[in-house]
Amino acid sequence: MPRHHASANGYTNNKKYDDHYSDRADLESKYIWGMHDLEEDEKDARSFFKPSRAPIHSRSRLAKQFAAAAGIFFVLLYLFLPPQTYSGAGTDSSFEQYDIETLRYYDLSDNVGTSVGWEREERVLLCTPLRDAASHLPMFFAHLRNFTYPHHLIDLAFLVSDSKDDTETLLTELLEGLQNDDNPSQPYGEISVIHKDFGQSVSQDVESRHGFAAQASRRKLMAQARNWLLSAALRPYHSWVYWRDADVETCPFTILEDLMRHDKDVIVPNVWRPLPEWLGGEQPYDLNSWQESETALALADTLDEDAVIVEGYAEYATWRPHLAYLRDPYGNPDVEMELDGVGGVSILAKARVFRAGVHFPAFSFEKHAETEGFGKMAKRMQFSVYGLPHYTVWHLYEPSVDDLKHMEEMEAEKKAREAQEKAAQEQAKKAQAEFKHVDDQWAKDKEGMAGAAAQKKNGEGKGYKVASDPAEPDS
Repeated sequence: MPRHHASANGYTNNKKYDDHYSDRADLESKYIWGMHDLEEDEKDARSFFKPSRAPIHSRSRLAKQFAAAAGIFFVLLYLFLPPQTYSGAGTDSSFEQYDIETLRYYDLSDNVGTSVGWEREERVLLCTPLRDAASHLPMFFAHLRNFTYPHHLIDLAFLVSDSKDDTETLLTELLEGLQNDDNPSQPYGEISVIHKDFGQSVSQDVESRHGFAAQASRRKLMAQARNWLLSAALRPYHSWVYWRDADVETCPFTILEDLMRHDKDVIVPNVWRPLPEWLGGEQPYDLNSWQESETALALADTLDEDAVIVEGYAEYATWRPHLAYLRDPYGNPDVEMELDGVGGVSILAKARVFRAGVHFPAFSFEKHAETEGFGKMAKRMQFSVYGLPHYTVWHLYEPSVDDLKHMEEMEAEKKAREAQEKAAQEQAKKAQAEFKHVDDQWAKDKEGMAGAAAQKKNGEGKGYKVASDPAEPDS
């Protein structure tokens, strides 16, 4: 079949196609422009002129006009509203060419955690689980205000769970006061407050919390709480995670820098607590930081699958070296001790440890759970776990039931002793008031008797007979 090419005058060599195209164009023009029949016009005008080219297709012309207008609009939009690109931490320059506001690019190789994090502006996530902690919050916020690590590089995350007091309300008030402080160095970075209950029924008193029977179930629930808090708050730009209990009483303000300088994957200080003088003045508190022993490994082999070994109880004699018992008050605070289990009062860990999969086991992992299981898991994954035996953090003293009983007995003895002393003083005061002093009369009588004896002696010496006392019989 021969091809039909367009002629110079705008018509094709196919007469049939020309007639069809002409009729269709006339009808479309009539419809678009509201004109009367173009065939009649063509018949009338045929005697006057012959067109050099066919009428332009109306839809094609409109499409071209619309495309031109749209192009002009987008050019003006680009000129007056230049695109904005968001670049996350460690953004590569190649990503800045994209105009996607929801794009976040993070280079995790830049957030590894170093020994000079404050100089490299490494961000720290501070995590604190709270339960019925309203009485401890003012003390906790006093510590927050005194941290020397740049506050704007620290993000705070709190998990409030199973609380019956006003922990959450007070927490909000204290956070607002901290963030609105007039001192520009006080406000912290991003703050997260998370509420999640876990059905924890163990009371918060010392006897219940530290009783042996409650340890396994309590620690498994605490592990769940820590994992929930961490998974909700950890961001790609965090280099460190610092776990801190709210009931720490005394702590160096430079603790973040002090622990960070050791450049360990996981590191903890020694935790003691002050005691009344009648109890010895001080005592190791956190016994969950330890080195493994052969005795403990043999004990673990004899326990059930879900059993959890806890330190400091007669039921589990592990004979492990504890970080707490190795403390020397005058020792070098930078001395390091390799550990297998860690306590949860104060833990500094590199964020990459958690990103690698280490967590707080809410089950029996190698016969341990929560923070001790976390230490064991980190060691199993070849991370470094260390403690500082001579670097001390002081936990708040909370008297046990036995301490309270002894204190009540001491108070009763003190009151009884004070009552006896008061009664003796009152009796002495009463006797002194009722007793008639005769000292002056005795002095006068003594003086008179002495004068009479002297007069008698003088009379006998001169030969006079001194009259005898009428009361005395004559010899």
